[in-house]
Amino acid sequence: MARTDKQSGGDAGRADSATRQGGSGRGAASAVQSVDRAVSVLEILARHGEAGVTEIAEQLGVHKSTAFRLLGVLENRGLVAQAKDRGKYYLGAGILRLAGAAAVRLDISQEGVQVCRELADELGETVNIAVLDDDAAVNIMQARGTAAVTAQNWLGRRTPLHATSSGKVLLAHLPPTLREGLLARPLHRFTERTVTGAAVLRGELETVVEQGYGVTVEELELGLAAVAAPVRAHDGEVIAAISVSGPVYRLNAERLPELAERTMTAGAELSRRMGYGF
Repeated sequence: MARTDKQSGGDAGRADSATRQGGSGRGAASAVQSVDRAVSVLEILARHGEAGVTEIAEQLGVHKSTAFRLLGVLENRGLVAQAKDRGKYYLGAGILRLAGAAAVRLDISQEGVQVCRELADELGETVNIAVLDDDAAVNIMQARGTAAVTAQNWLGRRTPLHATSSGKVLLAHLPPTLREGLLARPLHRFTERTVTGAAVLRGELETVVEQGYGVTVEELELGLAAVAAPVRAHDGEVIAAISVSGPVYRLNAERLPELAERTMTAGAELSRRMGYGF
C-alpha cells in the first residue's frame, strides 16, 4: 500500500528528531570523555613529574593531535605548563590555586579545633569559624560554650554576610570590586536592626577593618549578638572569621569590648597556626 505524503513527512520528522537527540547524546558523551581525558593528563603529570605529547598520547590511547589539544586547553587555564627547553609538560601553578582552596578548609578544620574549644571554655559562649562561600558565610566549625543557655547550632549553615559578625569581617576584607558587587545586591532585612543600606554598611565595614573586629546585635535574629575577628593565611589574606555568639543579655554593651579582645587574640593565634607572621 502506498504511503501518503503526510505519513512520510511524519516519519521524516521523527527521524530528524531522533538524529538531533542522538547528536545531542553523542555531544554530551564526547564532552564527558574530554573531561575524563583532561583529568587523566593531570594524573599522568602528577605521577611522572613531566611528560611529552607523545608519551601522554600513548598513555591515553589517543592520537598526538588530541593530546596536544587537551594540553593546550589545560595550559590556557594554567593547570599545566611547558618547559621551553625540553618541550615537556608539567603541572602548572593553577593546580596550587585549586588545591589551596580545598586545603584552607581542611587546615582550618584541623588547626581551629583547639583554638575554638579553648575560647568557648574560657568565655562560656558558642564559638564558630566561618569561611566565604560565594555570597554567604558558611560555618565549618563550632564549639559549644558551657553556659546554661547557648546559641543554636550554626554548623554547616550559610548565613548572610551583611547581617552576621563573621559575614561583615569576610565582606570587609574582600577586594573592592568583589565587595562592591555584593553590596550592589538587595540586602535582605531579617529584623528591624538589620542594615539594608549599602552606604551605611560600607561605613560599618570600614570600621571593621580599622578596629579589627565586627559586631552584630539582633541583626540576624532577635535576642542574638555576636563578635568576630579575621583569620589570615600565610600571605596575610583573610580566609576565615572566628566568632563568639550568644544571647544579648550576656553579650551586652559592657561585655562586648572584652569579648572582642579575646576573639581577636584567638583569631591571631589561629592565623599564626595558618602560617601568618612567619
